Amino acid sequence: MDPVIVVGAGPVGLALALALAGNDVPVLVLDAGGGISPETTRTTVLRPDTTAFLGGLGYRRVVGDGAGWHLWRTLDRRRELLELPCAMPMTGGGQPDLPVPAATTGRAPARRTDSAALAPRTPPVRAGGLRLPEGPATVLHLEQHRLQRGLRDAVTATPLVRIVQGVRVDGVQQDDTGVSVRTVPADDAPEGAGPARAGGAGGPGPGGAEATWWRGSYLVGCDGALSAVRKLLRVRFPGRTAVDRHAVATIRAALPFDGEARLQLRPPWHRAEQEVTARPLPDGIWRIDWRLPGGSGDTPVDRRSPQQAPMPADELLPRLRGALEAWCGGVPRYELLGASQYVVHQRLARTWRVGRAFLAGDAAHLLGALGTQSVDEGLRDAENLAWKLSLAWHGQAGPGLLDSYQIERRGSVGARLRAADQALPLLRPRNRLQAARRALLYGSTRRHAPLLSAAHLGAGPLGEPPAYLVSPLTHALPPAIGPEGQGRSGGSRNRSGQRGRGGRASAAALRAIAERYGTAPGCRVEDVPVTDMAGGRHRLTARLGWGLVVLLVAPGTEVWPSEHWLHAGMMPELSAATRALPVPAELLVTERYLQAPAHSVLLIRPDGHLAAAMPGCRPEELRAWVEAVRGGSPADGAPTGTAASGADRRARGTRGPAGAAMAPATGARTGAAGRRPGASDDRPGPVATHR
Repeated sequence: MDPVIVVGAGPVGLALALALAGNDVPVLVLDAGGGISPETTRTTVLRPDTTAFLGGLGYRRVVGDGAGWHLWRTLDRRRELLELPCAMPMTGGGQPDLPVPAATTGRAPARRTDSAALAPRTPPVRAGGLRLPEGPATVLHLEQHRLQRGLRDAVTATPLVRIVQGVRVDGVQQDDTGVSVRTVPADDAPEGAGPARAGGAGGPGPGGAEATWWRGSYLVGCDGALSAVRKLLRVRFPGRTAVDRHAVATIRAALPFDGEARLQLRPPWHRAEQEVTARPLPDGIWRIDWRLPGGSGDTPVDRRSPQQAPMPADELLPRLRGALEAWCGGVPRYELLGASQYVVHQRLARTWRVGRAFLAGDAAHLLGALGTQSVDEGLRDAENLAWKLSLAWHGQAGPGLLDSYQIERRGSVGARLRAADQALPLLRPRNRLQAARRALLYGSTRRHAPLLSAAHLGAGPLGEPPAYLVSPLTHALPPAIGPEGQGRSGGSRNRSGQRGRGGRASAAALRAIAERYGTAPGCRVEDVPVTDMAGGRHRLTARLGWGLVVLLVAPGTEVWPSEHWLHAGMMPELSAATRALPVPAELLVTERYLQAPAHSVLLIRPDGHLAAAMPGCRPEELRAWVEAVRGGSPADGAPTGTAASGADRRARGTRGPAGAAMAPATGARTGAAGRRPGASDDRPGPVATHR
């Protein structure tokens, strides 16, 4: 079967390619650039689950490339509004041998250990109706060029991924069996970039450029805010333009709040400034953001473009010197590493799937107001789509699985954008009248400090991990079990509302499951210590990403050696039921999982979201749940991949073959010597083109 074509070699495109390759799916990456993006002031804040996802892809030094902070402060002028302790995330399922760097040249941030993860939680901080993280917040601050370089290095060790640089997508055509993509040399491609021509001259593209056809099973556009794939698919991209404007500087300096991050409202040293944020990076580097007031006379930025623009020195230096003098009591020695200004847009593509083509990352959404993280959301897109495309490529997906990507991810990002739109008038009144109205109706600035900090700390509707409660894959009751034990997801089950319209679970039913097991279906599971069937001990996040996880809660398994219980009690029956599932799955055992009763069985999706929970071993019910999670039984005649079945893939291991070669279909097809499969002797039919 032809490979999956990914357009764009940014963090989202590379992460998606690595996740697909980990599931034995060959990937062809088409990129208009020439390699690693130049070092800029762009950074991203990653949540713990996203950091673990990157570590599982082979980017093992992700924690070492970033920095955390041991304390977050929010101030209004010089008055402290909020102080929250923070901890450093761990990756690869909490591998203890990974380096944990100091946020700056001073003390290292606090480290979260396995015992700390299982310790009783402190009561949540409540303010303004928002629940901040219970216990230390855990985030990772990372420069985007380091993120991209780490993913590139992981790709070089993966034979199933091929990157073609210096080509621009110019046309897309779909049929029942795959997608054909036409490329031409990128206008700004470096000399020597682009595909190696394989026999004969290629057909001319627009303007006479040499065109190359590529054939794939699916297409995913990860090519950024100005996505050519999105335009070729004729997908609208509505939203709001220029929601915020920021000036950014990265400096190397010794600041007095070493290892801390802070958000300062209405800084006293500059009346025109509204917000200043300082966050540490490795090697004594800091990123400092200023929110630019409207109509301040700053150099204008193209409101239609999401790209950063240089920040003139005469406009940046007064801001930088004022902040450093106020924080340090004088301007210390510093090195200015970079400066820019950028405009924040909020947009959401009208649809994320058109046939066999999908959108992900900035090609599907733009966000960034109030600290929301566009790269983090894009990596969640990749994690959600990868396991679904993998099952579809291997012929193991039901008819509804691929549709669930748009329902889950577009719904989640849309909720994030709505939350930002609702919070902006409250947190940033445009005039004194709105400020007085806010103070009268909603309280003081102190009351809203947690909401201002939420996205930076991964909390609340602006920052917490998504919950896919409204999804065709989320059910509160097991699907109907047919005469042969096969699941049939469907509509209403009873009059009590336990199964909603279209098979979706009601809020009351999901709440009941959450009260019993600690996590509702569709929500992200907790990272707990687990034991595999070989007796190896891991963190749960280290086992995600390849297939489904069947997790048994069995108290006492940490006390007794695994050889005493691996083949006792319900283990033989549950192990046989897991092996008999129609998709790849792994059986794991944990000592405890929140308040879940002993002998509970949890079915966990490859992206770490709970699919189902049940008391004890029920093979037929487990199989019915799995059928629902994969979108129903595969339709007769559905295209299947060339890879082995789920059982054979499990026998080979969890990360795919080490020496598999790329499918021949990834080769370029140019001119008469390499037409698209199934094409006649004539030129290809009409395609969507973009200039």
